[in-house]
Amino acid sequence: MAKYLAQIIVMGVQVVGRAFARALRQEFAASRAAADARGRAGHQSAAASNLSGLSLQEAQQILNVSKLSPEEIQKNYEHLFKVNDKSVGGSFYLQSKVVRARERLQEELRIQAQENREKEQTPKT
Repeated sequence: MAKYLAQIIVMGVQVVGRAFARALRQEFAASRAAADARGRAGHQSAAASNLSGLSLQEAQQILNVSKLSPEEIQKNYEHLFKVNDKSVGGSFYLQSKVVRARERLQEELRIQAQENREKEQTPKT
């Protein structure tokens, strides 16, 4: 009886292990495909996300901007920075999040400007 129980447990572990390995391979393939679809700019943007600790979407949500407009980013940044100032009862944590979000969005704007310059410099044949 114990022998059969042990065999059932081993088979169950093998099935779960294979399913987990297959799911992991599929996730890696999907991640690689998404990175390839984003192209080279995706790598720079991902690096910027890792450095700042915020994704582009998080930074846009924090500063409440839908498109990357330097004027809108600066306007929302100034408002949120003042509102969250510790001297007026705000939160230093939220204020630092606002600063990091602005830095992340400015980095994304820099990456886009660099891409545009590279596209303009590429000779068309």
